[in-house]
Amino acid sequence: MQKIRTLTTRKGKALRFTELGFGAAPLGNLFKAVTEDEAQAVLAAAWAAGVRYFDTAPLYGLGLSETRINHFLRGKPRGDYVLSTKVGRLLSVAPPGQGDGAGKWIDVPSRREKFDYSHDGVLRSLEASLERLGLDRIDVLFVHDLDIFTHGSEMAKAERLAEFMAGGYRALDRLRDEGVIAAFGAGVNEWEPCDWLMQRGAFDVFLLAGRYTLLEQAAAGFMDRAAASGVGVVIGGPYNSGILATGPRQGAHFNYAPAPEAVLRRAERLQAVCERHGVRLVDAAFQYPLRHPAVVSVIPGGQGLAEMDSNIRAAATRIPDALWQALANEGLIPQAGSAACGL
Repeated sequence: MQKIRTLTTRKGKALRFTELGFGAAPLGNLFKAVTEDEAQAVLAAAWAAGVRYFDTAPLYGLGLSETRINHFLRGKPRGDYVLSTKVGRLLSVAPPGQGDGAGKWIDVPSRREKFDYSHDGVLRSLEASLERLGLDRIDVLFVHDLDIFTHGSEMAKAERLAEFMAGGYRALDRLRDEGVIAAFGAGVNEWEPCDWLMQRGAFDVFLLAGRYTLLEQAAAGFMDRAAASGVGVVIGGPYNSGILATGPRQGAHFNYAPAPEAVLRRAERLQAVCERHGVRLVDAAFQYPLRHPAVVSVIPGGQGLAEMDSNIRAAATRIPDALWQALANEGLIPQAGSAACGL
């Protein structure tokens, strides 16, 4: 069974996260189609291994991921798991073949997405998610993709952040007061918006994808400030979209694209140290973020049973302290109490 980390929300509610969570983007047919039977088998394997935290979003498969989560969790006691989904996009029906996400979301409903971080947009997004999920409450709502990676420029990101704080933030605060949600935060690909938001609002938890991993730790300062403020962090993308799971092989992916040469070389150094200590690179990559006190869960994706089994094994592996010290001595992770390493 999985180890539990408890987050106490701003309203004093205790949310129990399993250290291994389930990131459900792959169940939205991310880059390849997954059959319904395959999706349900992966979810069943996660549940059997004790996973009780599931994260999804309207974006993932343009609604498909949420409906598959509905199928799996239907009938399970509502108090037995923690579920998060996201707001910030509204989906509308599009004619066949004219939906968004071509080349990324395969064989999914034909839908168009529209960014909307307003008060009413957040409420409409939550209502649609509750219908797709078949639920009447959500544990955690993350505002999705308030970052440069998504919006293209610092100016566009700033405009979206202002839109959210003027509207969507008020909606989330009220939903938490009313008990429709237990907690809220932001789910992003960059640590800087998390830091900005944390200074301006009463957030409970952030989902940070790919920026606090064995490969890069530039977010360490934000992580320290979150821990000091009692704010939790869920770590998504612990394998940097592939390279820390597959190893630094030809064609390995980093940030959803072929890994640059500098990243490959750094991953080779990481792997070499792990091998000297008899540890799989993927195991060290999963365990590394859990060393930070702000982290409540790590949510690698898994499209098939082999990937799910690997994640379960990684969560159960005990990493010798000597490995972490060796990595620090090589300058690949920070020494205890030192500044963060970057790429």
